[in-house]
Amino acid sequence: MRVTLAYGRSGLDVEFPEDRTTIIEPTYVDGLPDEASAVRDAITRPTGTAPLRELVGPDQTVAISICDVTRPMPSATVLPVVLEALSHVPTDQISIMVASGTHRATTRDELVEMLGGRIVDDNRIVIHDAFDQSQLVSQGEVDDRIPVWLNRTWMEADVRITTGFVEPHFFAGFSGGPKMVAPGLAGFATIMRLHDAEMIRHPNARWGITEGNPIHDGIRRIAARVGVDFSVDVAINRDRQITYVAAGELFQVHRTVREVVRRTAMQACDEPFDVVVTTNSGYPLDQNLYQAVKGMSAAAQVVKDQGVIVCAAECADGYPNHGEYLDILTQRNNAPDLLDMINTPGHNRHDQWEVQVQAQIQQRADVLLRTDGLSDDQVRSAHLTPVADVAAATREALARSGPNARLCVLPEGPQTIPYLTDRP
Repeated sequence: MRVTLAYGRSGLDVEFPEDRTTIIEPTYVDGLPDEASAVRDAITRPTGTAPLRELVGPDQTVAISICDVTRPMPSATVLPVVLEALSHVPTDQISIMVASGTHRATTRDELVEMLGGRIVDDNRIVIHDAFDQSQLVSQGEVDDRIPVWLNRTWMEADVRITTGFVEPHFFAGFSGGPKMVAPGLAGFATIMRLHDAEMIRHPNARWGITEGNPIHDGIRRIAARVGVDFSVDVAINRDRQITYVAAGELFQVHRTVREVVRRTAMQACDEPFDVVVTTNSGYPLDQNLYQAVKGMSAAAQVVKDQGVIVCAAECADGYPNHGEYLDILTQRNNAPDLLDMINTPGHNRHDQWEVQVQAQIQQRADVLLRTDGLSDDQVRSAHLTPVADVAAATREALARSGPNARLCVLPEGPQTIPYLTDRP
């Protein structure tokens, strides 16, 4: 059985044994025949608000939150339609906000790839920096425990618009919607609290759970506190085509799109598997090892205890070298010691959440990594086992697991979230 794994820009063809392999991938939905027209129709006939053009006066300032380069959001399709609806507003009154969270700054070349050269040249683009206090303004607290620091340009705008794409998220439940405010445009103090050890280890901080998930609950309350005037959310297929779009009131839109995505991207399994092969959905999602933890997490939902996960992620951007992920990861020699360190009260560091999730996975399963962006020694320093050949590594893992061992393959990685039927 030959399967193309989503890997980098070109994919990776791998042979798997047909008699014991289960392929789990999103229910394929064709892209909309005219994506721009579908976005235009949604903006013109929104849910829970007036049409966008009627919401904004020509003398008002506007801020539009967009995804950064680590997300395959079709901004080049959505953003021109949003700007078209705002054509009565002078361009110098509109700020396009790259919702970077704590990610590195998006480069100009990446902006051109994401948005198109004309939008980059003709519009004010603000790349959010969660660590630059001069960019931030306090909005008090929510839940008496989450400090709310948000981008000053965003908060000073008369009209605030979010644009996002919705997919299951490994600890926030679903992406898109209110996440385009926080953590997207939040300061580090806010992001750290939303991602601290207490939040991450909560049993409901996982794929597909929003209500009762303390992370998503906090995100919603922040967005409600500061206010969003209009939202556009889309669902996409594996070809990055828009399959569904909704616009209007933030929470109604997000609820609608995430239920559409839940039906296509979350797949039930009766039993766990001995070996699970996964990816991180190819470029741009598999740019680094930090992001690839999401693919490992998708596999961990259905791997047996003490099973094997084989992850294929290009990691062209390395670990990456920015942020604190690698430094935290290499502070201890094994997963239990890493978790002990991270769960120590007061241990609040940038990127520790990714290390925490990775360590939680590695307590349950061996994780092997196929990558071109890291050397074998670099992979080992991340407590993972390097492999050069996914097919060979899979055969060996199945052989060690016995004659009845079962294999699951997630070609699209976290674009599909498998789950066991005894755990909704």
